[in-house]
Amino acid sequence: MKLTGLELRRIRLPLVAPFRTSFGIQTERLVLLVRAVTPEGEGWGECVALTEPVYSSEYVDGADHVIRHHLAPRLFDTGNLTAALVAPLLEAVLGHRMAKAALEMAVLDAELRAAGLSLASYLGATRDAVDCGVSVGIQESVPALLDVVASYLDNGYRRIKLKIEPGWDIEPVRAVRERFGDDLLLQVDANTAYTRADARHLARLDPFDLLLIEQPLPEEDILGHAELARAIRTPVCLDESITSAQMAAAAIALGACQIVNIKAGRVGGYLEARRVHDVCAAAGVAVWCGGMLETGLGRAANVALAALPNFSLPGDTSASDRYYHRDITEPFVMEDGQLRVPSGPGLGVSVDRNILDAVTVSTDYIEP
Repeated sequence: MKLTGLELRRIRLPLVAPFRTSFGIQTERLVLLVRAVTPEGEGWGECVALTEPVYSSEYVDGADHVIRHHLAPRLFDTGNLTAALVAPLLEAVLGHRMAKAALEMAVLDAELRAAGLSLASYLGATRDAVDCGVSVGIQESVPALLDVVASYLDNGYRRIKLKIEPGWDIEPVRAVRERFGDDLLLQVDANTAYTRADARHLARLDPFDLLLIEQPLPEEDILGHAELARAIRTPVCLDESITSAQMAAAAIALGACQIVNIKAGRVGGYLEARRVHDVCAAAGVAVWCGGMLETGLGRAANVALAALPNFSLPGDTSASDRYYHRDITEPFVMEDGQLRVPSGPGLGVSVDRNILDAVTVSTDYIEP
């Protein structure tokens, strides 16, 4: 394909409820969307960077800038562009994986739509539906947390993830386990909020039979995670630390994790996410699909990714109404604790132009 233009569109979507983690509170999502235009058609990509660089070093304004001035020109200069070429063509630009992932996703969507092939089939999906987990933010009180968890279980979610931080960890987990029993699939996510000195404290989570503790230590502290994994019984899962298949292989070799959370945006795209999946499968390490409060575009791609064979744990592939009153695509609706994997060409979902225009903050079209 020849890339003839890119639309950079910012949209603002209010969340159904505030979402609090150890690095802040979100009440809305400012999303950078990318539309790739080719003679054969178009494709959509979603950048998962947040408004501020608090989850990673990337943020919306930075992603917009690097796409305009450094990434897009390299793709425009290529006469016969494919999704598989996006990462090699952009390799000279260091980092900026979320921006690169958005471009690769848009090109991949356009390429697969033109070929009449679904993303799920292209990636190697083996299921037509995936189990749904839900991420529960830090609440104002333990009783409020119990009410929120109960509502999600009533809706049919098959796994609960609790966000934790120092001062909000042992007692909330204890309360949820005691209220909902040992059969509940329960895990926690620290978003790098702890240090090596907290190992003894985090070991107090061991009696609650958690599926995993996700990213307890800073992103760069792989050796610290290896030490922690030896000091506690709860399996350690890495999120922010896993930025590529190479990093996944290194972390596994060092014993820093028993489980890996795969987020396509964090590793530079869905093709690299598939490579992370394959590395983990070869090492016998389970994976699950994380989420970044995506719109229906990113959610469609995540559900397709989560249908690969080594995704053996429920992911953060929640229904659309978990986050948004209305989405920019047809909503993903949970059925018996699962979401259906889109089977149409490309991402397999369509943008609702009326809703998209209503939530659009700005639009810019760039050409070679």
